[in-house]
Amino acid sequence: MKNYYTEPNGYLESIQKGLLAVRSYDLRVSHGIGTRNEQLAKLKKELETADAVVVGAGAGLSTAAGLTYSGERFERYFFDFARKYQIKDIYSGGFYPFPDEETLWAWWARHIYYNRYIDAPKPVYPELLKLLKDKDYFVITTNVDHQFQRAGFDKKRLFYTQGDYGLFQIADGSVPETYDNEEWTMKAMEAQGFVKDENGIFTVPDDKAIKMRIPTELIPRSPDGSAVTMNLRSDDTFVEDAGWHKAAAAYSDFLRRHENLHVLYLELGVGSNTPVIIKYPFWQMTANNPDATYACINYGEAYCPKQIEKRAICINGDIGETINSIEEQSHF
Repeated sequence: MKNYYTEPNGYLESIQKGLLAVRSYDLRVSHGIGTRNEQLAKLKKELETADAVVVGAGAGLSTAAGLTYSGERFERYFFDFARKYQIKDIYSGGFYPFPDEETLWAWWARHIYYNRYIDAPKPVYPELLKLLKDKDYFVITTNVDHQFQRAGFDKKRLFYTQGDYGLFQIADGSVPETYDNEEWTMKAMEAQGFVKDENGIFTVPDDKAIKMRIPTELIPRSPDGSAVTMNLRSDDTFVEDAGWHKAAAAYSDFLRRHENLHVLYLELGVGSNTPVIIKYPFWQMTANNPDATYACINYGEAYCPKQIEKRAICINGDIGETINSIEEQSHF
C-alpha cells in the first residue's frame, strides 16, 4: 500500500535498532546485579532522577492487571463458545474459523468488549501512572487493549504499534482509515443477551441465556458498505492510519530529543513474541547512551545482555507487586 505519510516512523526506526542489537550481542545474558531490594532501590532512584522515561509495555503488563485470556474470565464470558467449539482461551478464539459472519462477530463483540471497553480488574495501570505522572515519559506498547488511556495516560505520549481493539479497518487494507467500533460493540453485546449490572458493565444473565450469533443486519461494515476486520497487525493488510503515523512520529521525536540525556528505558512484561519492537531496541539505545539505564520487570523473563548489565535493572516478579513496592519506598 502506498505510504501517504512523510513524518518520521518510530516503529521502523525501532525495528532497525532491534535488528542492529541482534547482530551486536552474543548469547550471554545477565539477570541483574544485586539483590531484589537493591534492584528496587536502584529503580526507585532512576525514576526520581531520570530526565525522561521511555516505557515499553507488552502483554505481561495487561496480564498483571488481570486481563487474562484464559481461566476464570474466559470461562465466565465465553463458556458457550468453549463448549460448542472446544476453544480453550480468548487469544486462540480470535483465529477460529467460525461457520458464518453472524457467529464470528458475536465472538468478536465479546472479545473486544471484555478487553477494551472495561477497566482491568487490578489497578496496575493507574499505579504505574502514579510513578510517571510528574516525569517526561513516553509509552510504546504492543498491547491493543487501550488500558493506558483508560487509566489516564496522556494520549499524545502513547504509541500503540500493533493496532487497537477499538478500531475496524477495511478487510483488505486498501483504505488507510480506521473506524471506531464502540457503538457497534455495545449493540452487538446487547443483541446476544448480555445485561448491564449496577456499574453499567455487561455481564452474563443469571439464566446464562445468551446467543452465539448476532443479527445479520448487525454485521459491521465500513461507511461505504465494504467488509471490515479488526485493526490488528497480523499480516501486510494491517492499516497504519493517520493517528498511527502521528504517534509513530511522536515516538521518534521523543527518542531523538532525549537520546543523549539521562534516560530510563523501562520494559514491562515484554516476552519473546515481538522483542525486536521494544526489548532489543531498548538494549541498543541503552548501549549507545552512557547516561541511560535499562530496566526490565517481568515474571520469569527479566534479563539483559552482559554488555549492559552494569547499567541494567532486572526484576523477576509480578509487575503490580513490584510497582507497589516502589511506591511504598517513594516520596515523589
